[in-house]
Amino acid sequence: MPAAAAPTPPDPPWDARAAEAERTVTTLFGARLAGMPFTHLARVAHPAHGRVDNPWHYWWQAHYLDAIVDAALRCLRGGDTDGARERARTGDRLLRTIRLRNSARWVNDYYDDMAWLALAAGRLALLHAALGRARPQRRLRTAERDLTRQLSSALTKELGGGLFWSVERDFKNVPASAPAALHLARLGRVEEARGIVDWLYTRLWSADSGLFLDGVRLTSSPSQGSVRSARAEVIVPDIWSYNQGTVLGALVTLGDEQSLQRAADLVAAVHDRLTTEADGIRLLRTHGDGDGGLFTGILGRYLALAATTEGLSHDARDTARRLVTATADGLWRGRDLRGRDRASAVSVWSPDPRSPARTSQPPGARIELSTQVQAWMLLEAAATV
Repeated sequence: MPAAAAPTPPDPPWDARAAEAERTVTTLFGARLAGMPFTHLARVAHPAHGRVDNPWHYWWQAHYLDAIVDAALRCLRGGDTDGARERARTGDRLLRTIRLRNSARWVNDYYDDMAWLALAAGRLALLHAALGRARPQRRLRTAERDLTRQLSSALTKELGGGLFWSVERDFKNVPASAPAALHLARLGRVEEARGIVDWLYTRLWSADSGLFLDGVRLTSSPSQGSVRSARAEVIVPDIWSYNQGTVLGALVTLGDEQSLQRAADLVAAVHDRLTTEADGIRLLRTHGDGDGGLFTGILGRYLALAATTEGLSHDARDTARRLVTATADGLWRGRDLRGRDRASAVSVWSPDPRSPARTSQPPGARIELSTQVQAWMLLEAAATV
């Protein structure tokens, strides 16, 4: 009589799964900048080719910082204050190194980059407050001041409102405007935040899909009978997961009745139009690697925020929770454990919860930071809901 198959061990709790994703990123990607002591930055790929900071992805580092804060808050929820403090110190070191690598300044040419770092630095400051530090460090204060000033400078009346994407000032879009609205809402600058959100609904919300288009571009063309140029407006119709996420985050942070109704409608639109199915389960659609390797992780972060927002309707909260946990579970089941021995092995995560990592990221292939941080973000999001 054949021996009975060994029972499948139960999945670990979400906190343990998120900790496994954290270990992957810190083990494979965490490094010093040019070998300098007291610095910390994430390599953009593993195995690394050349310097840790080449090419320079400012906004990937901002999301790495946000994930470190997630991990610290997870430690606090579990009563591990020492673990939370250790991660807060890593976050401080990373923030300092981002500025050092960015020519010793916070400012760069892209307002969406600066909005992402403003959000992450703001959460790091809140983490320190939760750990008992009454006043944020000078570095955190200057980051908030300088980055907020830059975002305010990009918020103009041209095209009726919204933020420019870059210093070229020829494109206003959701990637810059929505995280800036969320940042301002967190600072208590509610009217400015609500004005940006209203502009997004006026100019870039699609009634057909219930989702947000990417942006509106200003193009120059010679005016008839004149050497001067006229500025024509062209809508860029691309629909990306992360844009829906940051608008959702701004809406639930504003928290008024209209914003919460808009948030519920947006969750429903994401469920209907930005998902796919695997084995009859609805999962969030992903966007490959490169920059797109972060997009669904960002959406998952703000779906988790919606799922834990008391004023949001029960149906919307439940939908948001199910999308986050199902997508995170798909990534967990598709992970591939790699290393010389089981004790030192780490999990590699697929960019797509429908495809196992062994297929999408075969052994020996170069693995990008963006896709691994995305998995970490989604597993941390699942741990909160």
